Amino acid sequence: MDPIKRARRFTWIMLLSSLVIMWVLIVLTIAIAIGEGRISWWRTAAALVAAILFTWLALRMLTSLLDRRYPTRLVVGTAVLALVVAVLGGGSPFSWGFTLMVWLTLAVLEVRRRTVVLIAVGTWVVSVGVSALYLVDGSSPVRPGSDAVSMMIIMVLVYGMWCAFLPPCNRMWMWIWSLAVQAHEGREAHTRLALAEERLRFARDLHDLVGHQLSAIAVKTELSVRLSDVNPAAAKAEMAEVNQLTRKALRELRQAVRGYRELDLAAELNSVKSVLEAAGVRCQVHLPYRELPDGVAPVFAYAVREAVTNVLKHSIATVCDITIRFTAEEAELRVRNDGVGRQQVAELGTGLAGLGERLAQVGGKVTALPTKDGQFILSAVVSLPIRG
Repeated sequence: MDPIKRARRFTWIMLLSSLVIMWVLIVLTIAIAIGEGRISWWRTAAALVAAILFTWLALRMLTSLLDRRYPTRLVVGTAVLALVVAVLGGGSPFSWGFTLMVWLTLAVLEVRRRTVVLIAVGTWVVSVGVSALYLVDGSSPVRPGSDAVSMMIIMVLVYGMWCAFLPPCNRMWMWIWSLAVQAHEGREAHTRLALAEERLRFARDLHDLVGHQLSAIAVKTELSVRLSDVNPAAAKAEMAEVNQLTRKALRELRQAVRGYRELDLAAELNSVKSVLEAAGVRCQVHLPYRELPDGVAPVFAYAVREAVTNVLKHSIATVCDITIRFTAEEAELRVRNDGVGRQQVAELGTGLAGLGERLAQVGGKVTALPTKDGQFILSAVVSLPIRG
């Protein structure tokens, strides 16, 4: 699953945890009331209908909030339903009255701090007021017949505690979701910028390599046309130079294209190290003191890119070590990270299959397996001298 979708799902679950608690409390309250024989069926049925409608609207409300849209109509509608549920159910903070707290945790998302305080205080006053209606006539939903003053103090304290602590919890999860979205958008923007810079560099290199040759060819051909009538020999010599310039331009163009098709290992290592460290993964690179044999660097550059892509997409790594070594018989690239906890080899199949095919073309092989000590190692080995 895409990381941003996974983050959205996790945020959704955390923000809806209070809704799950609400339904657990409601079910327990109904079960206890039935067991004690003091349930009012018509009020319970009406409260259940209102609670179901409240849940449906709360889900729609949360979807809009995650999309960074504040649904004012849904906020008002769920507020009315939450109040109806609390009034019909008895206003207990441990039962039907908890619906008001669920509404509060959602209503304070994506609003200013001053508005959060106002909404929290208003919800606290309404919740205490609903509970007071039942305490005045002695029909307390918590402990029928108990002292009204002591029960009122409990209601004030419990609702006050929840109104103080529940809103910051949900706002924290919303803040984390916002950071995840910003990080994702920032990474996409960085990728677009890198592509734009690469296009500009390619255009500049083509201009520098071919532009001069084409200008010279244009001058030579124009001169040949003028000399063709007065000095055919000189015109022929100029055309011979044009032929040489054309071949030279074609050769340089092919070299430029070949260079862009092959990754540069040093540049790739610098790039992946900066990307890993930006993602919070400490990266260490260990290179041989000697220059790599011919043909090895472009192959390992692709392997490094694939390995680091897997680290970012499929792991929760904090450390990544990249090691390159070679002997007279073979060269090896080894990428090790400590994020094997959520890294599944099955998820890496497509990328590793392509890398395996690329290495097979030059007589190499790739392995990617977790170790017993909680590490994950990708190893790419090619025989020397490299073929192809």
